[in-house]
Amino acid sequence: MASLNKVFLMGNLTRDVDLKYIPSGKAVANFGLAVNRTYTDANGDKVEDPCFVDIVAWDRLAEVCGDYLAKGRPVFIEGRLQMDSWESEDGQRKTKLKVVAQNIQFLGGKAGSETTSHEEGDDGVPF
Repeated sequence: MASLNKVFLMGNLTRDVDLKYIPSGKAVANFGLAVNRTYTDANGDKVEDPCFVDIVAWDRLAEVCGDYLAKGRPVFIEGRLQMDSWESEDGQRKTKLKVVAQNIQFLGGKAGSETTSHEEGDDGVPF
């Protein structure tokens, strides 16, 4: 059976990018994204339903995110889902679903600037 793991999200950063380097020297950037769904309820009122998603980017893509992204910035992200699991201090098994970014387009730049896109290569290294 074929499978596909592809995610497209557009929203605003909920926090500044947390850029770190792991011992191997690879850059890793973590940040949150708010994706809002707007609908009209049965009373005719407009309702916003936010969804908060954790995003991780690696290597050069992570460094670019650290340089150019900040809380509130709108972005378009293409990536894949990844499930992390760990054991908490109290012995409970925890899981968390996140998106591993493979392509990020910065939206809503300064007046007169164009949308910037940064993408990861086939080998996982951004170009």
